[in-house]
Amino acid sequence: MEQPAPHAIETGFRGKVAVVTGGATGLGRAIALEFGRLGCHVGFCFVDLPGRDVTEQALLTETALRAMGVEVFAAKCDVRDAKAVDRFMADVRSELGGLHILVNNAGIAVDGALWRMTDRAWKDVLETNVTGTFQCIRAVSNGFREQHYGKIVNVSAHQAERPGFGVANYAASKAGVIGLTRAAAVELGPSNVNVNAVAPGFIRTERMGMLPDEVIERAKKHSVLGRVAEPADVAKVISFLCSDDARHVTAQVLVVDGGLSLE
Repeated sequence: MEQPAPHAIETGFRGKVAVVTGGATGLGRAIALEFGRLGCHVGFCFVDLPGRDVTEQALLTETALRAMGVEVFAAKCDVRDAKAVDRFMADVRSELGGLHILVNNAGIAVDGALWRMTDRAWKDVLETNVTGTFQCIRAVSNGFREQHYGKIVNVSAHQAERPGFGVANYAASKAGVIGLTRAAAVELGPSNVNVNAVAPGFIRTERMGMLPDEVIERAKKHSVLGRVAEPADVAKVISFLCSDDARHVTAQVLVVDGGLSLE
């Protein structure tokens, strides 16, 4: 029996549904707010972190989004847990009426010299940053293929190509995200799904506040623009990659580092 043709997806952002993993704080919050500003309904997930009340931050992000007049679904979800990911994506579809955009932002860093790095530090970073990204893409793939439409942006990092000291696990994970991005683009492209990545440099978030001042000053010095990124600088690039203007862009890695990688 011949399958019915998928319903045409309207152009523009308004009314579409965007999912942002790790969307309660930092860059993820900026991405969620950017899509809300553009008129998307937003689903985002988060996990509690040691020493931080992420649940409270998630509530603030949800409140800010609702003030924009869009619908929101927020829930705890550990992207390392495949069943939890499948459940979260299904809940987004049920609560918000669809799913059109996925931004894989959830990620962690546990830095240290590789000869002192524990198995746990290696596994946690790889499982969150790479396996978590894979599981989120897998969870939305069938829906995107059925509707013959989807936008996926994965957050890599400039350390994937230019790692510093003590980031072996993080650099490996973000390089893995780039490989996964290109492979997913190949497999999902025939279904009109664009898959790209962004590779930010230093971003002014809570995590950057934990770095020594000399590291931040060195980053500014080596950036040809003489500054570090604000979260919105990266969020707007991500929204561009999900826009109709980028309909013919896929399997690409857009570096957003202020020229840091030129050094």
